[in-house]
Amino acid sequence: MLIGEVARRSGVSARMLRHYESLGLVRPSGRTGSGYREYSGEDIRRIFHIESLRSLGLSLRDIGRALDDPGFAPSALVDDLIRRTRERLAAETELLTRLRRIDAAGPAGWEDVLQVVALLQALESKSPDARQRAALSSVDEVPVPVEALVEAALSETEPNVAGALRWALARSGEGGTELLAEGLSSPVAAVRERAVRSLAEMPGDEATARLRDALANPDAAVRGCAALALGTRGVADVVPTLIGMIVEGRNDTDAADALSALASDTVTADQIATGLVDRLADDTTEAPARGRLTQALADIPGTTASRALVELSHDEDRAVALTAAYLLQLREAR
Repeated sequence: MLIGEVARRSGVSARMLRHYESLGLVRPSGRTGSGYREYSGEDIRRIFHIESLRSLGLSLRDIGRALDDPGFAPSALVDDLIRRTRERLAAETELLTRLRRIDAAGPAGWEDVLQVVALLQALESKSPDARQRAALSSVDEVPVPVEALVEAALSETEPNVAGALRWALARSGEGGTELLAEGLSSPVAAVRERAVRSLAEMPGDEATARLRDALANPDAAVRGCAALALGTRGVADVVPTLIGMIVEGRNDTDAADALSALASDTVTADQIATGLVDRLADDTTEAPARGRLTQALADIPGTTASRALVELSHDEDRAVALTAAYLLQLREAR
């Protein structure tokens, strides 16, 4: 079969077939009387083998070894191909993500594109100062896509930079709320904590709803942060969670402050005081927790809290009794 017919049937150009011949990959078995290359059936099978191996990403040099060297094992080469393919896919995925983020910023011209690229690069900088400046400038200059801000916020370890990113997210609208909520299910505890802290600073009803959902999170740190944030938003449903935090000694001071903020009306104040008293009366509540619960009554207004402190001033636990008596004096002096 002549080279033109081989090219037509195999899909490999005549030029490439000549290149294969120059490299010694394929040698036509014969020549016609006129000197034209003539390929046998075995030659054509070898061409198809070459193309099959090329489709896997092998170089022509490696293809030659694979076809001619019986001792050339494929395992190491295939492993290397897998590694290189993964690296290439990662690079392509990173590029695609960057292009999507530039598109999401809605640049009006190439100057805007360059600004977005500069901000995205700054967010990935090794310098905390550069990352912080990028977060702060993302609000006033060409806006950084919220997806990039969320990714940065969930991975940031420097407190000042993390605060700047949360500030930027809070001013980016509600677009980041859903993405941050996804971070609550991360297998990494630090990412879950960053996600709930960022949600706590996001405004709007959607963020409040996501924080409510976080109260059922299996991570106690996430539940606690969500409860504190909801307390500042006036959500009374978190009272049991806040009282539980005081009992456990986990952010108990912040939890007591949140209870005090929630006790803005008589009904809620009495409900909070009753919840604190019930845990004080629980036989399973240990002495240190009873002391913290007593202290939490200090800033709860109303007669229920006052009566509870009067009773606690005669408590068998001397530390509780002294704390309650001191708190009563403070209340009377107000």
